[in-house]
Amino acid sequence: MKVLVTGAAGFIGFHTARRLLERGDSVVGYDNVNDYYDVSLKEARLALLAEAAQRLGADFRFVRADVADAPAVSATFAEHGFDRVIHLAAQAGVRHSLVNPGAYTQSNLVGFTNILEACRHNAVGHLTYASTSSVYGANTTLPFSEHQGVDHPLQFYAATKRANELMAHSYSHLFRLPTTGLRFFTVYGPWGRPDMALFLFTRKILAGEPIPVFNHGNHSRDFTFVDDIVEGVIRASDTPAAPADGFDPAAPDPATSNAPFRLFNIGNSDPVTLSAYIDALEASLGRKATRELLPMQPGDVPDTFSDTSALEAAVGYRPETSVATGVAAFVAWYLDYYGETAAGPSGPRG
Repeated sequence: MKVLVTGAAGFIGFHTARRLLERGDSVVGYDNVNDYYDVSLKEARLALLAEAAQRLGADFRFVRADVADAPAVSATFAEHGFDRVIHLAAQAGVRHSLVNPGAYTQSNLVGFTNILEACRHNAVGHLTYASTSSVYGANTTLPFSEHQGVDHPLQFYAATKRANELMAHSYSHLFRLPTTGLRFFTVYGPWGRPDMALFLFTRKILAGEPIPVFNHGNHSRDFTFVDDIVEGVIRASDTPAAPADGFDPAAPDPATSNAPFRLFNIGNSDPVTLSAYIDALEASLGRKATRELLPMQPGDVPDTFSDTSALEAAVGYRPETSVATGVAAFVAWYLDYYGETAAGPSGPRG
C-alpha cells in the first residue's frame, strides 16, 4: 500500500513510518520539522528513515511542509494517491498549550481540516489519526473507556484533540470517509521527545541536577511503550472503520456510529505512579535522583488508566511492554545517541 504518515519527523511518526517500510509499504512522510524541540533530533530520525528505505529497497519520500498549508497538502495528495493516511502531525505538549494556544489552532484544527478535505477529495480508503488520553479531562471513572463521555477537557490541547474526533465523525457521516481515532496514553521510548518527563529526568540525573516531581510523585500514568503504540496504530490502519452493527441513535455510543467511525484507546492498562516510573529510571541508570517534590501543575489530571478491550476485540492486540523493560530501552538509546555513560555526559554525538 501507499501510506501517508504526517508528523514523520516526530517521535511516533518516525517509528510508524519505519515499521511500514520494514513490512514493504510505500511511505510518504510529511512534516514541517518545526523548532518546538531540537530540530537535529528530528533530522536524525529522517536520516534513519532514508537509510532504512535504501537498505530495504523500499519506497520512501519526504515532503517538508506544514499540514496547515492547504495547497501543499492538496498537492501531496494529488501527486501520490494514497491508500491509507496515518495522521500523527500535531502541535503536541499539554503545558505549551497554556501559553501558545494559537499554535494548536493552526496545527490541530486548521491542519486536521486540510487532511480531512484531502482524504475526502482523493478517495482515501481509511484515515487513522492520533487523539489523546487527555480528552478524558475531568472524568475520574477508571479505567477510561471510549464509551464514556469526554466533554470536560482540562487543557486547550485536549480540547483541540476532542474537536478532531468530532470533525472526523462529521466527515465519516457526510462523505462516508472511514476514520479511526486513537487515544494514546503517555507514550515513551527511544527517540522520544525532549520535552517529556523521561527525557528531562534522564538528562538532569546524568548532570547531577534535581528533578521536579509534581504532585509529590503520587499521580499515576498509563505509560505506554512506543513499539506497542505503533503496533496498535498499524493494525488499526489496516482495519478500516465500518458502521457499527446495532448502533442506537436514541442512545448513541460515543465510540462508534452508524457512519464508518471508531475511537480506540491505546494504553498499557497497567498504570504506575510517577515515583515508581522514576524508580525504574534510577535502576536503568544505576544512579539515584535528587527529587524536588512539588504540587500538581495546572491542567494535570491525577490518574490515567486505559481500557483497551475495544482495541483488542477489533484488531487482536493489546500493549504489554512493562515500564521496567521500556525505560531500560530508552536509557540504552539515550546513552548511545548522546555519547554518554551512566556516570555522566561525555558530549553529544547526535
